[in-house]
Amino acid sequence: MKKSFLLLLLIPFLGTAQFNNLLKKAADQASILTKSNSSLDIAAGLKEALNKGVTEQVSKLTKTDGFYKNEAIKILIPEELIKVDRTLRKMGMSSLADDGIRALNRAAEDAVREATPIFVDAIKKITITDAKSILMGSDNAATAYLQSSTFSPLYSKFSPVVQTSIGKVGADVIWASLISKYNTLPLVQKVNPDITDYVTNKALDGVFKMIAVEEKNIRTDLNSRTSDVLKKVFALQDKK
Repeated sequence: MKKSFLLLLLIPFLGTAQFNNLLKKAADQASILTKSNSSLDIAAGLKEALNKGVTEQVSKLTKTDGFYKNEAIKILIPEELIKVDRTLRKMGMSSLADDGIRALNRAAEDAVREATPIFVDAIKKITITDAKSILMGSDNAATAYLQSSTFSPLYSKFSPVVQTSIGKVGADVIWASLISKYNTLPLVQKVNPDITDYVTNKALDGVFKMIAVEEKNIRTDLNSRTSDVLKKVFALQDKK
C-alpha cells in the first residue's frame, strides 16, 4: 500500500518509461510474494496431511496386532528363510514357526511406538521447493517424496530402536531357537539371517504404506480435510 502511494507521488517527476519500469518491478515483487506465500501454504498443507497420516494410521500399528493382523503390511518369513519355515512345519514344529512370525511383528509394533517422533521430525524437514509438483502429483506423491528423501536417515535412527524391541519382546530368543533347531537338521544349509535389518525395512515399508492411505483419503475425500489448511491446499489439487 505504501509503495503504491509513493508511486503516485512520484508520477509528476518521472518519465513514462521510468514510471512503467517502476510499476513492472512492483508487480514482479508482488508476484514473487504471492508465489512464496502460496508455496508456504502448500508445504504446510502437505506436512499436515503427512502428520495426519501418522496420527490416524501409523498410531494403529503401535497397538498389539497392529502389524500382525493387518494383511497389507504383516511381516512374513524372510524370503531366504521360506525353506526353514517349510522344513520346520514338516518336522512338526509349526508352532515355533508361527511364534517366529508373531515375534517379528511384535518387534515392529513396539519399535514404531518408540520411533513415532522420528517420523514427525522427518516430516518437519520437508522443503517447499517441490511443494506444488507434489500437490499436483499422484495420490501418494507426498508420502513417496517423504520416503525417498528420508528413508536412509530414518533407517539409521530406526534400526537401533528395532534391535532393542526385538530383545524387549523376546523375538531374539525365539528366532535363535528357531534357527538353531533348523541348523541342527541333517543335510540343510545353515542360515544366520540379519533379523534386525529385515524387520527395520519391513516396518518402515509398513509405516509409509499407512501414511499413503491417509494421504489418499485427504486427496479424494472432502470429509478427511479436517482443517482450514487442508481444505485450502487440497482444493487446489481438485482443480487439476
